[in-house]
Amino acid sequence: MLHGYTPPHRYLPYLSWTEIADLPDKENTVIVLPTGATEQHGPHLPCAVDTVISAGVVGHALARLPAEVPAFAMAPITYGKSEEHLHFPGTVTLSGETLLATMNEVGESVYRAGFRKLLFVNGHGGQPQVLEMCARELRLRHGDFIVVPSFTWRVPHVAGKYLSEQEKKLAMHAGHAETALMLALAPETVHMERAVVNYPPAFPSPLLSPDGRPACAWTARDFGPSGIIGDPLPATAEQGHAILDSLAVSWAAAITELHQLRWAPRAEPTWSRAHHTGHVEHSSALA
Repeated sequence: MLHGYTPPHRYLPYLSWTEIADLPDKENTVIVLPTGATEQHGPHLPCAVDTVISAGVVGHALARLPAEVPAFAMAPITYGKSEEHLHFPGTVTLSGETLLATMNEVGESVYRAGFRKLLFVNGHGGQPQVLEMCARELRLRHGDFIVVPSFTWRVPHVAGKYLSEQEKKLAMHAGHAETALMLALAPETVHMERAVVNYPPAFPSPLLSPDGRPACAWTARDFGPSGIIGDPLPATAEQGHAILDSLAVSWAAAITELHQLRWAPRAEPTWSRAHHTGHVEHSSALA
């Protein structure tokens, strides 16, 4: 069924329009939009990794919420801005403009339904800037709309205890953490016998990149033919379940905080005739 990892009663598309219209306290109900991509993740992982991880973490977080916290997941965004992987078969990419327009129109639909709190949980590292731009544009249009663009891995989690120092420093794609999480969420799609180790060379400018990660734009094929950027070999399902549990606990707490959050709506400027003389009188505004 379409709800995937999300409990059916927390899946917004399963409600009828009349049920959505009658929801109490929609202004403080949190709508969560898992945002992923369809792009290569090496020979050992499926192209759906970013979508599976974002939707899986959101679903497990919603399953942990107490009944009194109103929150619903939307159907995940399964295609993203993935040009850095377009040289590999299976990658489906949108342009930044298309993704931005899509996210804006989804956000407008959420607002039109009466909701005022929207959370993006993004699983793809190639598009956070687009989601941030969308959140800002929605805020500019709607002063009572709280839109939070975030990243699946931004909240506290335990992945770091399993990773080598080199993995923490240089891994970026289809490495240890993502592989472990996929072994927990969708083990039938993981083929560890095909996994290989592949790190990018350290970026040779300490001033531009103190940690050695690429400071310039890159594509996945810049680092070799496998599409992997990291070391997936030490990953286990046990690690993945521990990482998933820690992410779910943290996201359940974050969703609860967003529900409870009371952030003053923006006060719109009050313009006077002085505007025409270059002297503008307006109320204080919360941007």
